[in-house]
Amino acid sequence: MNSRKGSREAVLVASGIILGAAIAAPTVGAALTAQQSNQKIVVDGKPVQIEAYSIGGSNYCKLRDVGRAVGFAVDYDPMTNTVSIRTDKPYAEETQARSSRTVAFPTDGSQYVPQVGDVILCDDGTEYAIKDVARWNSSPLPTPTCDWSAFPTPTLPAPIVKHYCDQYGDDLFVRNVYEVRRMVCALYNALGNESEAWRDGKPLFKISTDIPPEYEPYTERFWPWRAEEITSTVHACPNVRYYVDAYDVYHDGVYLCTRYCFMSI
Repeated sequence: MNSRKGSREAVLVASGIILGAAIAAPTVGAALTAQQSNQKIVVDGKPVQIEAYSIGGSNYCKLRDVGRAVGFAVDYDPMTNTVSIRTDKPYAEETQARSSRTVAFPTDGSQYVPQVGDVILCDDGTEYAIKDVARWNSSPLPTPTCDWSAFPTPTLPAPIVKHYCDQYGDDLFVRNVYEVRRMVCALYNALGNESEAWRDGKPLFKISTDIPPEYEPYTERFWPWRAEEITSTVHACPNVRYYVDAYDVYHDGVYLCTRYCFMSI
């Protein structure tokens, strides 16, 4: 099949195989086993290598593999969870379409502002699409009320993404390194006015920008941003170790809040 009509027929035949397999599938609840199929697949008289499986007596293969073999486009829109087949458009590898939308988080502590349509690559490989950022708000870092140069500079944590999906929805926690900086700056301002936090001009306290998992049960979490949450703790315990962290929280693609995590020990 060398003509455009022939190519379209190849598409329809390939789609028909997949559709027929779906229709012939066993009813829900039946035990299903998948075995690699040894069926020969031919396009325009030439064999092609497509990974296929036999399930319930029918052959299944990936739609994207078929599109690659016969030359039609397969697009996926994470915003609407929709797969589109385009016979008037040539096939393009998925990684090319993905790269223009996938978020690259800054590692220098500068701010990432989420946008509708951004795609975040999760720790488990899931591509999480941002659908709503109406609740997002941003403020500049606190203004110094003391000499910040006297403080040790903690190492900023690496951006990490935690993805959880269950019957209640699709949740995402993204470490917000910029907001971690905000918490450190708030500590500086609070500690700069505490005489018991210093001895001979040297700090008696320590600041860590990562909370160990074993300390999570004792961690205070608050939102929205309230500097007094940190200041009040410093007044009560001025010469201890402080742990700070911050995460942007999403549910089903909707930004909910930035959660601030803080503890002293």
